[in-house]
Formats: sequence, structure tokens, C-alpha cells
Amino acid sequence: MLDELRQRLQALQKNTGIDDGPGVLPLGIAALDATLGGGLARGALHEVAAAGEAHLASATGFALGLAASAWHLLWIAEDMALAESGAPYGPGLDAFKLKPERLITAAVAHRRDLLWAMEEALHCRALGAVIGELRHGAIDPVAVRRLSLAATASGALALLLRAQPADDASTAATRWIVGAAPSGDDTAFGPGAPRFAAQLIRNRRGPLGSWILEWRDTDERFILATHPQPVAAPLLDRPRRKVA
Repeated sequence: MLDELRQRLQALQKNTGIDDGPGVLPLGIAALDATLGGGLARGALHEVAAAGEAHLASATGFALGLAASAWHLLWIAEDMALAESGAPYGPGLDAFKLKPERLITAAVAHRRDLLWAMEEALHCRALGAVIGELRHGAIDPVAVRRLSLAATASGALALLLRAQPADDASTAATRWIVGAAPSGDDTAFGPGAPRFAAQLIRNRRGPLGSWILEWRDTDERFILATHPQPVAAPLLDRPRRKVA
């Protein structure tokens, strides 16, 4: 499997790579781009975690939205992630205008193999983004540091997609927690556009924040569904108050 992946990456290197090179990827939302210092940093590692198991599909959609501008995208997943969450779904990829010829998928048995494969893939300058999907548990900080350095060297987006929030040490440029938000009103053609409750909980460039974002497939980008607003802590996390 790894030899086949290496051959496909070598073939991609014959094509054009990243259009704009390192820098930032503006998301087109003034408040969000300002918080990020102009946009999402290219050539950097970013972490996207689901707010809970039920929100993994939303976190996956958010990661895809961030990587949608990449001409070639590599998606690497642990076998356990594929067994519990399934493989990328064709109609879902269509919603993000991700054509099959732009996507390469790979499966690995162990987390160490996933991190190694991500690092090797980031050395391929034909790839615009690499997503690594893993389940629960902490990640070796040395491996995370190596991913950050590899992304910096290539100028690609490196995205770690996690099934739940983590508090382990990380060199990621940003850390997000993403959950599902109610979509807009139903239309005659079905439910409204998908919405995401996105919390930026780590930002090496400064401020944090939370937004309700909507994916607009007509021009393939996120828009602001509501004004930025704080996200209330779950009820179980609030201090208990005595009842008179």
C-alpha cells in the first residue's frame, strides 16, 4: 500500500502543484479572516476536532471546506476510523465540488503509519492539502512537530481530523472544534445548506472566536450564517447551584 502511494505521489509531481504557494488562504469572511491574520495559514498544520461523536460528519465537512481549493488532496485514514465512520461519500464530496481525479485516499493500520504517511506526502509539492483522519488518543508531539515542519517546507495545508477534542501539546497553527448547527429553512428542494458551529480554540496568530458558518456550494466557500457569538458551555460543565 505504501509503495503504491509513493508511486502515485511521484506521478503527481509531474503536474503543476500549489498555485499560490505559502501564504494565507482567505476564507472570504471579514471577521474570520481578520482573526486569522488574513486567512488560514498555508504551509502549516491545523487541527479540526468534532465536538462529539455525533458531530464527526460536520467536522469532516468543515475540513473539506478548508481544503476545497487544493487542486490535489490526499486523505489518509486509520482502519478503525474507516470501520466506525465509513469512507468518504461520493455525493458528499460532490457538494464540495471535489472531483474524483483530485482526491487520493489511503488507509493505514496504525497511527504511527498515518503520521508517517502524512509527513511523506507533504514532501510532494503537487499536493495542495493532506488530511489525516484518526480516532481517539494523544499524538506524539515529536510527530506533530515533524508534520508542521513538512507543511512549512512544502507550502501545503496539513489537516488533522480528530473524532473528539484533545488537550495534548501541539504545534498546530490553529485548533478548531466543530459541531453541527441547524440549517436554514427547508426549501421546495429539501433541507437548507449545511451549517457548522466552528470554535477557534487555538490560534498562533492571536485572537480566538466562534462562528456559525454555512457552506455555499454555488461559489464553493463558507459564508457567515449569523453574527459571531459565544458558544455556551454544555449544561453538565456548568457549576452546580443549590436550589432553595
